[in-house]
Amino acid sequence: MNKSDLIEKISSDADISKASAERVLTSVMNTIMDAVAGGDRVTLVGFGTFHASKRAGRTGLNPRTGEKIEIAAANVPKFTPGAAFKEAANKAK
Repeated sequence: MNKSDLIEKISSDADISKASAERVLTSVMNTIMDAVAGGDRVTLVGFGTFHASKRAGRTGLNPRTGEKIEIAAANVPKFTPGAAFKEAANKAK
C-alpha cells in the first residue's frame, strides 16, 4: 500500500473527500516528523511509538575505492510497534 492507496482507504472509511483525507494524512505525518525531530516521543496507544535514537559516528569504507571515511553521528527516527499492532500483524499469517 502506498500513500495514494492509504488516502483512498481513509477517504472511504471516514466518508470524506480524497482531498480532505490527503490534508489530514499530510498533517498527521508532518506533526509526527516535527515532534520526533524536536526530541519528543509520539505514542499512539495500540499502534506504536515514534522516537529518535542517537547513532554514534563511526569509520566506514568507500566500497569503490576502499578508502576510509568518517561517518558523522546522527539522530535516527525509529518506530516501536504497540501490542495491538503486533497482534494484528501476527493474525495476518
